[in-house]
Amino acid sequence: MTCILDHLVVAAPTLEAGARWCEATLGLTPDAGGAHPQMGTHNRLLNISSPAFGRAYLEIIAIDAGATPPLAPGQRRWFDLDDAALQAALAREGAALIHVVARTQDLAAQLQALAALPQPIDRGRAVAMYRDTPQGRVHWQISLREDGRRLFHGALPTLIQRDTPEHPTDRLPARGLHLRAVRAAHPDAPALGAALHALGLDAIAVQPGPADLVAELDTPRGPVVLHSLGH
Repeated sequence: MTCILDHLVVAAPTLEAGARWCEATLGLTPDAGGAHPQMGTHNRLLNISSPAFGRAYLEIIAIDAGATPPLAPGQRRWFDLDDAALQAALAREGAALIHVVARTQDLAAQLQALAALPQPIDRGRAVAMYRDTPQGRVHWQISLREDGRRLFHGALPTLIQRDTPEHPTDRLPARGLHLRAVRAAHPDAPALGAALHALGLDAIAVQPGPADLVAELDTPRGPVVLHSLGH
């Protein structure tokens, strides 16, 4: 079993700030998303499917200030969203690419593959999640660490296994936005490359250098290159 890139994660201090970032950066207003009651977050989405990355989308995500998630003591929200330094950077930038999520049909096997590497990686455990939509409740499993860490500056994907054949892009309109390439740089490029290879994600090119996650997009305004925070 191999993984397939599922979506890019752009974090924002609020969904309103994320929408403004989308309009200024991509020339598009994001479509409606939903809430994640177990994490106290909510999102908006844009379809970025392309021949190279089928059924892919961009997620704008933010902490939902009006929600109180049922988190266990010591548990943190996903994607480092509870990290004070990350939130301070988002407040300065308005929004930024921070992570990527990859889908698989066998989450347990992929977690075992990472744990079996010469430099074992703990990508977390499989957690059952849900989101309510106008069409009903959607269920999936996702790999989460209690500390909420993304790993490798966000370049090692969080893994998701969807419990239904339906995908968010099935409801998202085509907006002239297409993902062309994803690449990453990291000081420990060999370890990151080995982990991505173990997941079957060789489509994400890796090179040594300061940590960075890069996504190249074709937009109605022309090509746009997104970098992770700090670049």
